[in-house]
Amino acid sequence: MDADEQRAEAGPGAARRAPAWLILGVVASALVVCCCSALIGLAVSWSAGLIGTR
Repeated sequence: MDADEQRAEAGPGAARRAPAWLILGVVASALVVCCCSALIGLAVSWSAGLIGTR
């Protein structure tokens, strides 16, 4: 019995789980986007003079 037959026997309500590497990839991508946007925000604030010594 191959994978397609096993899925057919499971029925239409059976959810297919994503592989662990795909989940880790999505989480890592989200972290990269968050960190890069934070660094860009800090750079823009610094260049605008909002961050600095008084």
